[in-house]
Amino acid sequence: MPNSRAGATRHGAFCSFLLAAAAVLPLQAAKAGDATYPSEVDAVYRLSFNGLSVGKYRFSSHYDGRSYTANGKTEISALFGAFKWAGNFLGSGSVETTTGSPRPASFEMSTKTKSKTTSVKLSFDGSRVASIALVPNKSPSAEAVKLKPENLQNVFDPMGATLAISNANAADACNRTIPVFDGKARYDLRLSLKGREPIKEKKPSGQPPELVVCQVKYVPIAGHKPKDFVNPWIDYDHIEIALRAVPAAGIYVPYRITVPSTIGSAVMAIDTINITAPNNQQIALKQ
Repeated sequence: MPNSRAGATRHGAFCSFLLAAAAVLPLQAAKAGDATYPSEVDAVYRLSFNGLSVGKYRFSSHYDGRSYTANGKTEISALFGAFKWAGNFLGSGSVETTTGSPRPASFEMSTKTKSKTTSVKLSFDGSRVASIALVPNKSPSAEAVKLKPENLQNVFDPMGATLAISNANAADACNRTIPVFDGKARYDLRLSLKGREPIKEKKPSGQPPELVVCQVKYVPIAGHKPKDFVNPWIDYDHIEIALRAVPAAGIYVPYRITVPSTIGSAVMAIDTINITAPNNQQIALKQ
């Protein structure tokens, strides 16, 4: 069986990151001095594996016109409680008023299983990663691709990526590459358009009833073991993020994320999202 406790942990963390990375994608190109993001986003997602419920993901963000904070919390329980995994994510930074681009300042992540606790802390100095603190603090594997100084330049931490795409528009919502460093690995998420999908709402929200489906390719750059990407159990080439446009708030939100593997698919699907738009309009989405 290709699954493993360590593999499942990486899978859970990776799914959680994908949701964070897609959580706020501006609908319109930001003009100089006109970066507008929702002041508040609170979301709850259902997690399932092979159609069976395994947990929830909770995401919240706050933007005060200059700086942001973003929080994520994941709890996974599978095999009748035999496997449990929990992750907490916290990121903060500022938003450049002239470009609308985020500038991460700090990132923290902690994970816990029945037998292991880990944590990552990053700080940034301008556009580069300034410090990395890992617990446990193990030396990189000799098999891992060595991180180079340039790998820590112009990257986003997992939560900072929520605001990483500031010049998006409806025509290219799925045409972008997100450079990420999570404390151990440097990788790109390359998005491309797969198609569009109509949706039905039990209670109309007033927002367009359509999803834009992006295919996501995970591209390892450094910090990884090459052998982990030789016939991997996760299909890193065919991940999907289905985004829903919310014009009233000027953003896209993730509606569904699917990570296929050789033993089934992990899915994050919307339960509820509550948004406070820049003009204080309240918007609620529910599947």
